Amino acid sequence: MSTTSTTTPLPTLFLSHGAPLFALEPGSTGPALTAWGRQLRGSSPLRGVLMMSPHWMAHGPVVMSAARPQTWHDFGGFPRPLYALQYPAPGDPALAERVRALLGAAGVSSAADAQRPFDHGAWVPLMHLFPQADVPLVQIALPAHAGPEEVLALGQALAPLREEGILIVGSGSMTHNLSEFFGGERQPAPYVLEFSRWVEQALATGDVDALLDYRRRAPHAQRAHPSEDHFLPLFFALGAAGRSSRPDYLSREVMYGILSMDSFSLQEPAHA
Repeated sequence: MSTTSTTTPLPTLFLSHGAPLFALEPGSTGPALTAWGRQLRGSSPLRGVLMMSPHWMAHGPVVMSAARPQTWHDFGGFPRPLYALQYPAPGDPALAERVRALLGAAGVSSAADAQRPFDHGAWVPLMHLFPQADVPLVQIALPAHAGPEEVLALGQALAPLREEGILIVGSGSMTHNLSEFFGGERQPAPYVLEFSRWVEQALATGDVDALLDYRRRAPHAQRAHPSEDHFLPLFFALGAAGRSSRPDYLSREVMYGILSMDSFSLQEPAHA
């Protein structure tokens, strides 16, 4: 792929992908993602997407290198129409090579996977963000034993891609306690709102140290995330955006009472 720099680095994006039904039940978050994607494409030279999803974990960084990845319905028990959906975005082997080169320059070894399909943490939200499925997409695995600092460092290593027209996306969930998922519409659980707004305040004030230590400092962190996998992609987006970046929220919706769909772009202020 070309490494020609764009005039202004692209923002990064953290999006909450919710349940797989988000593909069919967009709520208010889906249209917000569509509007943001349309605006981005109208104002910036977008050449591809690099995404980290918690639904692909590996022992270390592995980069999708297929030219035409398949759409994987990696879930069960949902309505039949969900399994008929396809997201036929192209892959980008050259972008995969560029990702691995940047990781190598940062002292991080990686592998390529030419068989990996798109998991639902990628294609479900991208059905809203880029519904035409015409933007090349490459996924990078979340290292299984990484913590916030390690994932932040991965984002930092790949930050130069922002100047090359690549949108770096962390796909996860602002809250993700599926043991409390019973279905049906309910009012947002208070702990969901308290945790989500704590994260928003830390991002807005640039308190990266607090975010890295969120397991101890954030209210209800253990309840919001019994395991870290769906929160760690936030640090991928934050690392690529820079420690002085600030959020621009696309959505603060809560689905099913317990899934915060908080989604936001991250970019350093113009004066930074």
